Amino acid sequence: MTRLTPIHWKKFEKVLLFLGCRFVREKGDHRVYWREDLKRPIVIPRDAQLPRFVIRNNLRLLSIKIEEYFEILKRI
Repeated sequence: MTRLTPIHWKKFEKVLLFLGCRFVREKGDHRVYWREDLKRPIVIPRDAQLPRFVIRNNLRLLSIKIEEYFEILKRI
């Protein structure tokens, strides 16, 4: 299994858009995304590199396994 590593927020944004999320708003340096089947919005900071815990927590909200996440990264 490949290890989860920090990535640029723009790359993670592409993953969110691929999964059907849409950009809702931006407040300060945080961007908010939404999908109808989610209980709460996905929030990512506009940092150069997203920390692993931010990626992991957002994948959990999206009900995506890490293996699926790596497959999506290969596609985009």
